Amino acid sequence: MVLGVFYFMAVFLGLGIGAFYIIEKQGWGDPLLVVNRFIVYYLVGDLYVRYMLQKMPITNIKPLLYIPIDKSRIVWYSLGKTVVSFFNWSHAFFFIPFSIVLLMEGYPPLGVIGWHLGIMALFFCNNFINVLVNNKDNVFYVLLGLFTVLGICQYSELFNITVYSAPFFNALYELPWMALLICGLLIALVFSAFSYFKRHMYLDAGLIGKKSMAKTEDYAWLNRFGNLGTFLKNDIKLIRRNKRSKTAVIMSFFFIFYGLFFFTGAVEAYDGPVWKIFAGIFISGGFLFSFGQFVPSWDSSYYPLMMSQNIRYREYLTSKWYLIIIATVVSTILASFYIYFGWDTYLAVIVGAIYNIGINSYMVLWAGAYIKTPIELTSNKKAFGDKQAFNAKTLLLTLPKLILPLGVYALGHYSIGPTAGYIFVGMAGVIGFGFRNKAFAMIESIYKKEKYKTLAAYKQKA
Repeated sequence: MVLGVFYFMAVFLGLGIGAFYIIEKQGWGDPLLVVNRFIVYYLVGDLYVRYMLQKMPITNIKPLLYIPIDKSRIVWYSLGKTVVSFFNWSHAFFFIPFSIVLLMEGYPPLGVIGWHLGIMALFFCNNFINVLVNNKDNVFYVLLGLFTVLGICQYSELFNITVYSAPFFNALYELPWMALLICGLLIALVFSAFSYFKRHMYLDAGLIGKKSMAKTEDYAWLNRFGNLGTFLKNDIKLIRRNKRSKTAVIMSFFFIFYGLFFFTGAVEAYDGPVWKIFAGIFISGGFLFSFGQFVPSWDSSYYPLMMSQNIRYREYLTSKWYLIIIATVVSTILASFYIYFGWDTYLAVIVGAIYNIGINSYMVLWAGAYIKTPIELTSNKKAFGDKQAFNAKTLLLTLPKLILPLGVYALGHYSIGPTAGYIFVGMAGVIGFGFRNKAFAMIESIYKKEKYKTLAAYKQKA
């Protein structure tokens, strides 16, 4: 997690210093106006990332309600923990350097300061909007869908939302006093969140568990597969019923569109031929990376019970593997729209899928033996897992999933030609599939060695 924080700090800092000069060099116009034109998508993207990944403030208030501590103090403490979140102050690594560059280039100090304070206040507004709508999935996905459609319309030149949003952000620079209005909105959101949580902080109803109608799902058509079918039933039910697993599936769907950064020329650094395979791996392997990397953590709540039964690890791992394979095939079919960019582009997706099936599917199951992070299925808390999820072994197992296919493709591409690069990657996947039994035997032995360490880790609170 620390490495991730430093990485994003470095990225934001580099963009903050270089964005002005990059925009100016490309001849896109006034750098400040260009940033203001697209900042609406920046804010929406920030809200999306917060909703998916930001930890909500957790305070065990039951014991506190019996002692003489003012409720307001408890609520202010919980809300205060969100203010110091990385998701708030990380943006300063872009906007502070960018604002300094603006001042160095002769922009009026009062206008730059007003613009900067207004923009930063909007990110804190996002923080409290996220707190208020955190468990309101319907509201969130409607807004996300709306802005996704707006983005597609702008890309297709059908409708440009920035024509209407940019003047507002420009006004923060031209009329610095408008930053006070944003601060007023922020204060209103703070007190709204405070009022909401204080109003619901009581035992007789505020903390009572929600009751819902129980539904049974048989999936009798899977009975023909024996124990394997039983495990597949459990996985399908887990994905349908729980928030964390649903989030993993949704994230894997958005992975399909990751290739647009590579195949549309939107990012100049991704124009190299090797990057096509990198994109193909991610497009077809979204579910593999978002769901597969947390096997067996998805079953952490009942893993000790499973281990007390007469269950073979091979059957358990095979069910997860089939789920990953099915998702990879579905993702590849859904990504068929990349044919629009040429058959060569879609071939990279297909070859990436073959490699994911033959090599990376084993890699994620192998790495799962060392990721001993219990998952709370009913929430998105700890979306990245805790520090137990990251250690030297998991890091070493992550690198081959990303670097090895690039190396295999580069070997064929630069020694023979592009077609040879695709053949090399595809053959690697086919060969890996052929050694499936040996791969599962090795992975099974590792799971058995790590069994009691995993059980001990799952006894800890997520």
